[in-house]
Amino acid sequence: MASAELQGKYQKLAQEYSKLRAQNQVLKKGVVDEQANSAALKEQLKMKDQSLRKLQQEMDSLTFRNLQLAKRVELLQDELALSEPRGKKNKKSGESSSQLSQEQKSVFDEDLQKKIEENERLHIQFFEADEQHKHVEAELRSRLATLETEAAQHQAVVDGLTRKYMETIEKLQNDKAKLEVKSQTLEKEAKECRLRTEECQLQLKTLHEDLSGRLEESLSIINEKVPFNDTKYSQYNALNVPLHNRRHQLKMRDIAGQALAFVQDLVTALLNFHTYTEQRIQIFPVDSAIDTISPLNQKFSQYLHENASYVRPLEEGMLHLFESITEDTVTVLETTVKLKTFSEHLTSYICFLRKILPYQLKSLEEECESSLCTSALRARNLELSQDMKKMTAVFEKLQTYIALLALPSTEPDGLLRTNYSSVLTNVGAALHGFHDVMKDISKHYSQKAAIEHELPTATQKLITTNDCILSSVVALTNGAGKIASFFSNNLDYFIASLSYGPKAASGFISPLSAECMLQYKKKAAAYMKSLRKPLLESVPYEEALANRRILLSSTESREGLAQQVQQSLEKISKLEQEKEHWMLEAQLAKIKLEKENQRIADKLKNTGSAQLVGLAQENAAVSNTAGQDEATAKAVLEPIQSTSLIGTLTRTSDSEVPDVESREDLIKNHYMARIVELTSQLQLADSKSVHFYAECRALSKRLALAEKSKEALTEEMKLASQNISRLQDELTTTKRSYEDQLSMMSDHLCSMNETLSKQREEIDTLKMSSKVCEGNSKKNKSR
Repeated sequence: MASAELQGKYQKLAQEYSKLRAQNQVLKKGVVDEQANSAALKEQLKMKDQSLRKLQQEMDSLTFRNLQLAKRVELLQDELALSEPRGKKNKKSGESSSQLSQEQKSVFDEDLQKKIEENERLHIQFFEADEQHKHVEAELRSRLATLETEAAQHQAVVDGLTRKYMETIEKLQNDKAKLEVKSQTLEKEAKECRLRTEECQLQLKTLHEDLSGRLEESLSIINEKVPFNDTKYSQYNALNVPLHNRRHQLKMRDIAGQALAFVQDLVTALLNFHTYTEQRIQIFPVDSAIDTISPLNQKFSQYLHENASYVRPLEEGMLHLFESITEDTVTVLETTVKLKTFSEHLTSYICFLRKILPYQLKSLEEECESSLCTSALRARNLELSQDMKKMTAVFEKLQTYIALLALPSTEPDGLLRTNYSSVLTNVGAALHGFHDVMKDISKHYSQKAAIEHELPTATQKLITTNDCILSSVVALTNGAGKIASFFSNNLDYFIASLSYGPKAASGFISPLSAECMLQYKKKAAAYMKSLRKPLLESVPYEEALANRRILLSSTESREGLAQQVQQSLEKISKLEQEKEHWMLEAQLAKIKLEKENQRIADKLKNTGSAQLVGLAQENAAVSNTAGQDEATAKAVLEPIQSTSLIGTLTRTSDSEVPDVESREDLIKNHYMARIVELTSQLQLADSKSVHFYAECRALSKRLALAEKSKEALTEEMKLASQNISRLQDELTTTKRSYEDQLSMMSDHLCSMNETLSKQREEIDTLKMSSKVCEGNSKKNKSR
């Protein structure tokens, strides 16, 4: 009930959250629209303000003009009113007419001024328009000129193309005439060929009759003269040792190695899949840490816990199969006995899959019946149950075909040789089916995991377990795809390699015959080795010449060897002097350290516990910087550890004096042993480098002698044409062997130089550490 109420509350909260989220989206959209409308209204307001300002300016100008006109009209009315009463009087009429004429003159002057200004403006506009027209006319004329030149160029190109096309047409017509002539000649040749074929057919008939007669004669001779034919009966033919195909064996071993790597990846993915499935059963739908899981899931978990005992043997069986394929054996289905053990391991794993399949289906049904399972999750569980059935069926199909392939090595009558290729093809199809099933499982399980992660009760433990299962399923899918593509790519080679055996396509009869053939092969190899007789004591002429060249080169390099020996002796003497020097330095350091320890012991007797702790820590710091090996000094409260170049030194606070002598002896013995070891290694490396250098020098001189002999042989080659091939072959072979030896020696010399440099660096580090020890001892003495 509580879970139902919680689920109802969660659903209500989810619905309210979805409503609020939808309202939030609508409000966001409304706010954005209002912002856009406000921006548009602001723009309209700006435009209206501008238009209003323009209208106000026009209004002001019109009002000003109206005021001027009104004043002018008033003046005219006043003048008219004054002119009427005074019209009768003659004296005043002249004055009024003069005033009126002046005002009219001023008005006319203003109008005239306006007309003049307008006329000037019109003249300016006319002049500008005229200039613009002239400019446009000049531009158009220049453009017209350029267009005319381009048209002329295009016309020239068109004329050239027409001429070219006419020439090509004429050439094609000439070619057509030539081809017609050639076709006539070919027809004549065809007629001649027909006549020749008729003659060849006649000759073929005569040859066939002749060869048939010879065949009958040879067959009669074979039947009469040949007492035993081992190729006639397959039982005897299977005992013949086939030709050793080293390339085939290396190829098969390489393929077996690749298959072993793929099987190892597949085994790792299967182990992870079963293990993480067991963890998921303990978590979902009921967590075993909180509540007890169902008996079905307990049994299923118990069976899944045993997956390693069924999956690991697959890798071991494939490893044994890979180790059985060597360069000395003949690898075909009749000789691969270890394939039977791999088939048996695969059969045991199929039994394991059959055993856990009902529990797996029932576990998925139990998940579907739980209250947390939605309709989408239920659909995914049904799809996964179908996929698990398909996976078991595909493994059973694959095991059937592998068991058939293992039959020729144990039961020869169980599988006919003509069915080998079809069985291999079906194995490839089964592997592709396994890849398809794993892709479906990966897709459906990813969908299921996504749905489960959205559940409100999904824990972090369940999410991580689902991610682990999904990663193992993806690894299984990738491994299945790699194995399927690998097998399909090498399927033609597998089918072609089945003919490898006695007398090409005859093959073996039984595993016993294959085993006897391998024993005969070993005996034949031993017999061929026994046929090799030792060389005679007399030295051939060519070998004597080669030895003479070697002696000459060795005598020439004797001086160089003597110099190298002298240098090595000088190095040894220097190293011995340095050894004595460092031994004396070590003795002096030991004496100084004993005095310092005696002084510290005297101080320890006189001072209290606090000073004892400080001195012990100071002594430990000195021993740490000096790189001392295994020493202990005791403090008062708790053990203190210090790390040095040699190891870790531990001391505790106590009244005992540290064992300085034993510590110094250990350090001295360690450094002395290390110096002796490095000097011996350095001497050995120097001797080897000297040896390799002498050999390289001798080989270079021998190579120079070989070059000289080559020149002499080239001169003799003109006189002796019969011996030219033999001498050239000998020269090229010796030159290659010398170059190979020289390259090998140079590589060895480089490696020895590297080791020498490393050892010298170690000696330098040891010297520096000894100097640091001496400096620290001096510091202690000064303190």
